[in-house]
Amino acid sequence: MRYFNNLNEEKKSVFYRLPQSFHRSSHRETLAYALGATLYMPATREIILADLLSEKLQGLKSMVICLEDAVGDLEVKKAEVNLINQLTQLIKAKEEGLIDEEEIPLIFIRIRNLHQMKMVIENFGENPLLTGFVFPKFTVEKGYLYLEALKEMNIKYNRNLFAMPILEDKNVIYKEDRFKNLQEMKMLFDEFKSMVLNIRIGATDFCSFFGLRRGMETTIYDVAVIRNCIEDVVNIFSRMENDYVVSGCVWEYYSSTKGSNDLFSRELQGLIKEIILDKQNALLGKTIIHPSQILPVQALQVVSQEEYLDACKIISNSEENNGVINSQYGNKMNEVKPHLNWAKKIIKRGEIYGVFNQERSYIDLLK
Repeated sequence: MRYFNNLNEEKKSVFYRLPQSFHRSSHRETLAYALGATLYMPATREIILADLLSEKLQGLKSMVICLEDAVGDLEVKKAEVNLINQLTQLIKAKEEGLIDEEEIPLIFIRIRNLHQMKMVIENFGENPLLTGFVFPKFTVEKGYLYLEALKEMNIKYNRNLFAMPILEDKNVIYKEDRFKNLQEMKMLFDEFKSMVLNIRIGATDFCSFFGLRRGMETTIYDVAVIRNCIEDVVNIFSRMENDYVVSGCVWEYYSSTKGSNDLFSRELQGLIKEIILDKQNALLGKTIIHPSQILPVQALQVVSQEEYLDACKIISNSEENNGVINSQYGNKMNEVKPHLNWAKKIIKRGEIYGVFNQERSYIDLLK
């Protein structure tokens, strides 16, 4: 699997360094960085395979098929049956050569309960197309049961299926409970760290507790109560001594106009603004709900040449000349020791998403 592998030669020329390939069995750290735009779709959707066989989801590297909030309470059984049917058809399509495995995104199942997880494992536990599970409304008590069960299943099937917990319940957004619960979750994640791929934030659920919804011109960072919660999540989970990847919140708006992205649309401008703030606040990748969001999210993960050259210089000087050094661009101070952790993350992101040439940016990929 490789980002932007479908670009023509003209488009590839925007890169200083092209993205490197990764695969389903890559190391946990690589996959955590490589999720990019993670598309959610309900398990009741009967054309999941058709979507993957078409060019509709071109470039998608990770997806979540949801058995939880995206499915009505009266449709759960229908969703479970359809999920098994769609995944079975996908496996068959791969075996028949209708779709290359490299074009199939990393697949995660968002579950309601342990019963559903066991049902999926019983049907697809040995199949490499299943990458893991999303655990919604995560609590320490419920989460321990999920992670312990997943550990047992990995042993039984000799797999390395991953967990992606979603922080979206009152136990995190209500300030009086937040620090205690986040610290307990951190201890739990550390215990099962090899399985915890990514931590996701359920901003829509958080907003619902206060009757809030951000507008198209408003980023999640403009909603004070959510911004403060994100700050605490990053503070607990993104510390350099034991770093987890935290993903950006869902962007709810997309254009109803078919075709290419309109750079001047309100929907896209709002999304771009929020992704830039995501990156500035240590969030990587993003939950999406529409195919038109795939390219913008992923184009904005590409590293600028200036960032990359600064990061390379910082790392190369980290052993000996580890004081203050000039930027390659001659426009800023690079202080090796405090900037080293940042530099390592930039290099990792550059490996996965590539590095732009000088004076090139995400706009060159979107226009």
